[in-house]
Amino acid sequence: MSQLHALGKQTEYQTDYAPEVLESFENKHMDNDYFVKFNCPEFTSLCPITGQPDFATIYISYVPDRKMVESKSLKLYLFSYRNHGDFHEDCCNKIMKDLINLMEPKYIEVWGKFLPRGGISIDPYCNYGKKGTKWEEMAYDRLAHHDMYPEKVDNR
Repeated sequence: MSQLHALGKQTEYQTDYAPEVLESFENKHMDNDYFVKFNCPEFTSLCPITGQPDFATIYISYVPDRKMVESKSLKLYLFSYRNHGDFHEDCCNKIMKDLINLMEPKYIEVWGKFLPRGGISIDPYCNYGKKGTKWEEMAYDRLAHHDMYPEKVDNR
């Protein structure tokens, strides 16, 4: 655990997008597959055009391979979007790609459920399965069948 820098220390918050704060550690259970899920109900970013704040719950689920993301570093990373201007779809895809670069998971999905602004909500979903494995097939299947049932407006 000596390679972890954020855990157990005074928290320093980045003021803009900072993927360099992400840290990983070794998966001690590589002998079996399992999901790890993070629910991040306090995600904020800025509209790149108007600068207005956007609020969302970000759901991150992944099946680890050799590495796992350290949760405090993930919190600091997600907080770094607070003053960052990007469209909802870009935020979700960047989060996923940064976590792929960090961990090289077998499978990962990121789903952003943004609060409505201007009378419409945007809920981007992206996923990835390791190429040439059963996880690549699972990623396609989950994407193809994702969110097939409409939501009620009162569920946020």
